[in-house]
Amino acid sequence: MSKEEFPSEKDLPQEDQEKQAKAAEADKAGVKDDKKVKDDKKEAAKPADVELDQLKAEVAALTQKNKDLEDKYLRSQAEIQNAQRRYSKERADLVKYESQRLGKDILSSVDNLERALQVKADDEASRQLKKGIEMTLEGLVRALKDNGIEEIKADGEKFDPTLHQAVQSVPAENDDQKGHVVQVLQKGYVYKDRTLRPAMVVVAQ
Repeated sequence: MSKEEFPSEKDLPQEDQEKQAKAAEADKAGVKDDKKVKDDKKEAAKPADVELDQLKAEVAALTQKNKDLEDKYLRSQAEIQNAQRRYSKERADLVKYESQRLGKDILSSVDNLERALQVKADDEASRQLKKGIEMTLEGLVRALKDNGIEEIKADGEKFDPTLHQAVQSVPAENDDQKGHVVQVLQKGYVYKDRTLRPAMVVVAQ
């Protein structure tokens, strides 16, 4: 069929012209729809990335919070254990040193009895009284010893600041006497492994 024989749009019937127009519009609409789908996909991708970043930030924050809580928990556990150890030690000390206060109160009575024995007994009545004081003192010293309270050795011993309290010093007679106790002014006592009362002494220098 020659060009002259091929019918132009003008020569086509009205119905066919309308069909061609609709087909052309459909093609254009299809192109527009494809473009719109692509644009929609791009727009949908943007919020997804933002949401992912937000989720990552939330995970990081929760992870840090968990670490902080774990650290606080471990610190609390350590504090509880330390408190329990302190309580156990204090309780053990109370049991171990339960007689300390009583022993301290009795020491003044022991001192008075010892001073009473230094008084000279001139008659039978005084001697009998002195004998009774001696027996009382022996009973007190024995009771103190049974409860872990013993006299500190001081006379002639090397001065020990944890056991002796120097209230006076005198010149040493020789080099061996230097730094040693030459006189005890008041007896000292230890209670188990504690110094209940240091001995008041005179030290040679």
